[in-house]
Amino acid sequence: MLSLLAGVALYWTQVYAFYHEARFEPGAEIALTPIFGATPEVIVAENIKGIDAESSPLRFRACFHTPLSQAMLTETYQVYDTAEPLVAPSWFDCFDAQRIGSALQSGEAIAFLSVQDIVPGIDRVVAVFPNGDAFAWHQLNDKLKDNPNARFAD
Repeated sequence: MLSLLAGVALYWTQVYAFYHEARFEPGAEIALTPIFGATPEVIVAENIKGIDAESSPLRFRACFHTPLSQAMLTETYQVYDTAEPLVAPSWFDCFDAQRIGSALQSGEAIAFLSVQDIVPGIDRVVAVFPNGDAFAWHQLNDKLKDNPNARFAD
């Protein structure tokens, strides 16, 4: 019985605890990094829903809509070729990592660099579908993948 309670507590901690609603107020809006520049620029993002957690920067996820076309975005902002959406908790049902990943592989969706090193070794990535549905998440960048201790060097 004790192990069952411990298992339930562990599950609840991993799936529900620590998460909070992400805020997208001035200074924390959805942004993309221009092709010619390093400073991310805020883009039009509507109906944003997001989650985040203090326990790990990799827990950030967001769903939103943008009226900006993929053509305009690819001419203006850096494409992110190594995008790998991370699975969100099942209760955050607007974010389907498998669907997003498949769409990125097929070319239906396009991923962009939002913020490089939003936390040392971790990038914010945004994927945009042709209909304007868009999704954001954090993922390890090459710096941290190549050297797991790199975040401590900064």
